[in-house]
Amino acid sequence: MSEHEIEPIPGLPDYLPPGERLLWQGAPHWRPLAMRAFRLREVMIYFAVLMAWRGLLATLEGGSLREIFDATLSLAPLALGAVSILLVIAILSARTTMYSITDRRVVMRIGMALPVTLNIPFEGIDGASLAEHSDKSGDVSLSLNNNGRIGYLVLWPHARPWRYAKPEPMLRALPDPHMAADVLGRALAGYVQPKSVVIPQTPEDALRGAVMAS
Repeated sequence: MSEHEIEPIPGLPDYLPPGERLLWQGAPHWRPLAMRAFRLREVMIYFAVLMAWRGLLATLEGGSLREIFDATLSLAPLALGAVSILLVIAILSARTTMYSITDRRVVMRIGMALPVTLNIPFEGIDGASLAEHSDKSGDVSLSLNNNGRIGYLVLWPHARPWRYAKPEPMLRALPDPHMAADVLGRALAGYVQPKSVVIPQTPEDALRGAVMAS
């Protein structure tokens, strides 16, 4: 069964209210998600440096070629296991994530073992920014006001890095970030916050209220 089959609309917890329109949906690509969110490149470099260091130590100690080879590759199983785990987590995270933009809010369906749906209404968003990377993928981060604050741990890895005090949700590792940014920008620019309906008082209501107050 797909991650979204039990949802009335893929990526959304329920049908949209009357008058609300779905404008865009997308998901992260696992490769840039693994590289940037789960720091796969840094982990690979870390193990490569450790393996080279062990080989160098074996060389300085006058070891044979076999001993140098064994010392260098002694960490290979651990490195392969760590990289494999990060790849699996990145792939699962990408498969279980769905970002949605309507004309009233941003919806983030995230989480692997325990899926969570985060609704971010436009009135809680102060602005949005786009960051494009060399692999042509990109991230769209949302700057929130006090009406839309969400904890960093709830958002991760769909959070802008190093924004702990004021976390920023991020539509991460998008294969076509410009489309998402354009749709969101237009939706935010055209959004008009609904105003509360004020029922005007009739003269009789005003007089009754004045009598009760006295």
